[in-house]
Amino acid sequence: MALLDKLPRHLFTRRGWGMLAAGAFTLAAAQVMGRRDLLTLALLLLVLPLASLAGVRLVKPRFQVYREFNPSPVETSAPAGVHLAVARTGPGTGRVAMEERLPAQFGQAPAFRFPSRFATGGTSRYEYHLTSRHRGQYRIGPVTAEFTDPFGLALHRQAIDDGDVLTVTPAAVVLPATRLAGARGNDGVTATRVRANPSDDDVMTREYRHGDPMRRVHWAATARHGELMVRQEESVTTPEATLILDHRSTAFAGGPGTAMPGLPGQDGHPLATSAAFEWSVVAAMSIGAHLAERNYSLRALDAGGAPAFLHSPSSPEPAVEEFSGTSGLQSIAESLAAIHLSGTVHPRRDGNLRDIAGRNVGTGVEPVTRATAGNDQEPQAFDDHLMDKLSAHRMRGPLIALLGRITVQEATALAPAAAYATNAVALVAVERPSEFQDVLEVLRQGGWRAVAVAPKAQLAAVWGQFDQDPGLPESPASEVRRGAGVAT
Repeated sequence: MALLDKLPRHLFTRRGWGMLAAGAFTLAAAQVMGRRDLLTLALLLLVLPLASLAGVRLVKPRFQVYREFNPSPVETSAPAGVHLAVARTGPGTGRVAMEERLPAQFGQAPAFRFPSRFATGGTSRYEYHLTSRHRGQYRIGPVTAEFTDPFGLALHRQAIDDGDVLTVTPAAVVLPATRLAGARGNDGVTATRVRANPSDDDVMTREYRHGDPMRRVHWAATARHGELMVRQEESVTTPEATLILDHRSTAFAGGPGTAMPGLPGQDGHPLATSAAFEWSVVAAMSIGAHLAERNYSLRALDAGGAPAFLHSPSSPEPAVEEFSGTSGLQSIAESLAAIHLSGTVHPRRDGNLRDIAGRNVGTGVEPVTRATAGNDQEPQAFDDHLMDKLSAHRMRGPLIALLGRITVQEATALAPAAAYATNAVALVAVERPSEFQDVLEVLRQGGWRAVAVAPKAQLAAVWGQFDQDPGLPESPASEVRRGAGVAT
């Protein structure tokens, strides 16, 4: 029995291997004893398992698999239910052992038997749950079935479907309410009156209509016209915010890089990310949710002014840069699920990382893997194209920039963009925040509220800092925060 356990299981069952062994022994005995009847028995014992193996590989039962995720997409660390329905569509009988293939991070693959004990209408239904601590897109499946012949001698394992993709989005962190909305308020409403000359009451009033509240009656205009007049309604506009998400490999490849789990890129390499970039992704999701709750529409751009999710494999609409409402927030979440660093980073023999131009971008414990093919060129950072995009929406709301290891020259190019927003906020995610005080100073001189944060910094605490006056000297609390990975 111990010998049978060491034999490969993907060809024959124990019964099949035993029959082959018996056939080989009988064949040897027939040769020694010269018995024709033993030779006939030996051939039968040897041919029957081989014929069974050929049969299970040529005659393959057909199945149809339906897989549904609930919810879909799912946030990180949240359970997702997987509902499987398997039905036989071709001839065949008997029980079949099946298994759902899963990425390694999800643990042991679920195994089950077809048909199930509670099969209805020829369809067997199964359910299990998955939880992922990392964002990404994961291939769930395919279902593999292990078929045997009617004699139980041969085995054949075959995938009966192609699997489906589970999208895991970053979970948003609840952010405290701040005054970053400026004149637009935190209730998501901007009130603007139609004005002419200050003394021109007729432009600001109209005749009273049934249902108008009495508090809107304009008594001076009523006395002049001899009939009830009310103030013109205030026009309500949707507040806007702009998010700049820097995803250049040169800005985030300076620290320990990790291959993001999930589907491989188009060239077979995992999508590229780093600890600092993951912090920025969570910040983008959290800020987007924070503004969406206050009825803001959000415009997402990259460092070059292009749509921020143009190269995200999980983006439902890669070329879209404006998002609003619940559907817009959902699109942002899906787009952030598999967003990766743009540009190609190559490890050098000395351990340093180089970008596509051959420039050193730092030393990491693990080199950042290549990004997907077709996106080898990084966007030109903070150039006129970005400034034109920001100028077109001048003073319509706050501007939030999620940056990485930018240089003083890049900070100088970005600094004037603060003039296009009611409030300008910059979060610089780097491994050593204390080394970027010169970059923060350049941004602050341009009108930005800027902080440098380490990947372990608490986003809610960092966001709450922006309610403080950046011109005030540091307090003891600021020193505590700096020790926690935040440079103010």
